Amino acid sequence: MQNVPEEWREEGTEVVKRRGDHREDGGKGGEEVEKESLMMELTRLVQKTVKESSWWERRGIDCSILAAAFLCLPPAFLLLGSSQLLWFSAGMLLMGVAHAIITVKGTHLASHGALSESQAWGKFWAIFFIEICGSFSARAGVQGHIKMHHAHTNVIGLGDSSVWKVPFLPRTIYLFIAPLAVPIITPLVALAQMRGHSLLIICRTILMVFLGLYSQYWLLINVSGFQSPISALLCMLVCRAMFSVPYIHVNIFQHIGLPMFSPTRRPKRVYQMTHGVLNLPRNFVLDWIFGHSLINCHVEHHLFPFLSDNMCLKVKPVVSKYLAEKKLPYQEDGYLSRLHLFFNKYQELMVFAPSITELVGVQ
Repeated sequence: MQNVPEEWREEGTEVVKRRGDHREDGGKGGEEVEKESLMMELTRLVQKTVKESSWWERRGIDCSILAAAFLCLPPAFLLLGSSQLLWFSAGMLLMGVAHAIITVKGTHLASHGALSESQAWGKFWAIFFIEICGSFSARAGVQGHIKMHHAHTNVIGLGDSSVWKVPFLPRTIYLFIAPLAVPIITPLVALAQMRGHSLLIICRTILMVFLGLYSQYWLLINVSGFQSPISALLCMLVCRAMFSVPYIHVNIFQHIGLPMFSPTRRPKRVYQMTHGVLNLPRNFVLDWIFGHSLINCHVEHHLFPFLSDNMCLKVKPVVSKYLAEKKLPYQEDGYLSRLHLFFNKYQELMVFAPSITELVGVQ
């Protein structure tokens, strides 16, 4: 697995998480070494699959999907200039799909460095996708997603596994209406997240976010022919919010409601991820717009977060078979089933503090 950030390093076939000078595997007894070897053995199997895969499988397919999304933008802008409702609607849909692919799939892959084996290009793509396209801070995004959510998945107070917690909202508003405000909230949260950053980082982030927002606005005015700023801004909001409801749903469905752990008594990585992560079934729309690693390969993604979407899909049979053989959970549930669960247990899951799970004999 290539392009691994310095917070992680590979020792033989074991991926070890480091926090400062503390090692999570430090001081293991014989029984704990045996348990840790489960992750080592699975890592060997996955690495073997990765090494046998071509560049096209490792990165090319996902890069092509992103390139196709960018190629959809010119006809989308032209269709939005049509006076006929059918063509205008087609342009709106095309831009909404392209925007979701770029800002969800693209930013997610870029935050993990999965678009390039070069660290320099990895940083470039992170800034391009997260700041210019996603209207968020690349540094804050990587910090929150990689160093908190992935490192502390389902750990109370550290990786609570949702970027969207607004407990004072009623469940219907929270699940179906409030997510439509995500395009407006995102750059505002980005500004709030920049406290403590260097002046250079702050200026760069503001400039990149402004560049991304203004370029779409300028093209709507000058290419699509929108007559007023308000209509152009409204079009931007509709396109950017088109898939925000399922995005928020996916964000909470795959972790919340599953076992949560104490910061002081957390299980080993393989147990933490197999108990605290859930896969949704394959969905033609969401799989290709959000990416396999966010939909039907989320367990694989959390076990091996630096694999691309396509590689997560390729190693899925290896991971599911191995976990079944070792009698470890491989959690899956349907989208509508999770929606029903959250709607009926909203107070318990999203308002009250979740209870801590003790995996007896594992810690």
